[in-house]
Amino acid sequence: MISIVMPAYNEAGLLGPSAREVVDGMRALGESFEVHIVENGSTDGTPAIAARIAEALPEVEVHSMRVADYGEALRTGLLASRGEIGVVFDVDFYDLEFLKAALDVLDAGGDPSGPVVVVGSKRAPGSRDERSPLRRAATSVFTWILHRGFGLSLSDTHGMKVLNLGVLRPALQACRLGADLFDTELIIRAERSGWRVAEIPVTVRELRPARTSIARRVPRTLVGLARLRLAVGRAPRQT
Repeated sequence: MISIVMPAYNEAGLLGPSAREVVDGMRALGESFEVHIVENGSTDGTPAIAARIAEALPEVEVHSMRVADYGEALRTGLLASRGEIGVVFDVDFYDLEFLKAALDVLDAGGDPSGPVVVVGSKRAPGSRDERSPLRRAATSVFTWILHRGFGLSLSDTHGMKVLNLGVLRPALQACRLGADLFDTELIIRAERSGWRVAEIPVTVRELRPARTSIARRVPRTLVGLARLRLAVGRAPRQT
């Protein structure tokens, strides 16, 4: 089974169409699947819309959190997943063609040592990042820090992902951070465990303004990176 996790914070305008498009696409794909919408701290009509979606679509399950926290929403959805394959889709950023391509990479022709994480990268060769120059620059600096300070091999850690949950559950349970760094910590822990990770270039277009301004996000991310260092340690020496 494929388990799709969609965090939702103040997504009243997009949640209904996005969830229905994902469900319709998965039905057409013919795979067994479930969708976990994790509403976290919304102050608009998102909770009511999520409840109506779950009533109308039997594949959808809704989880609610009192606090707005993207990372904790991901953790909640992934830990609740019953499938061996986990998928991270944002309400404003999902792509079923990426999912199909990532499933092929994840399987790696049946190779048991194949990748356990496939990231939809907005910085890999062949990708297109149509966000503002300031947001692209912030992503570049963030990734440079991850490369230099944590030994990350990928070009991106945020956005769409396909995960082998059958392998990654111990790393998932070990992750300590929330907010913007939960998925980054998960990927770093996967690499530190010796598992392979991979990425596929994607195109990113903003369907709505970012929930957090760069001015607020940068200090929060710097504090988070310090906590990440405490959680996973320094980058291992290259040999």
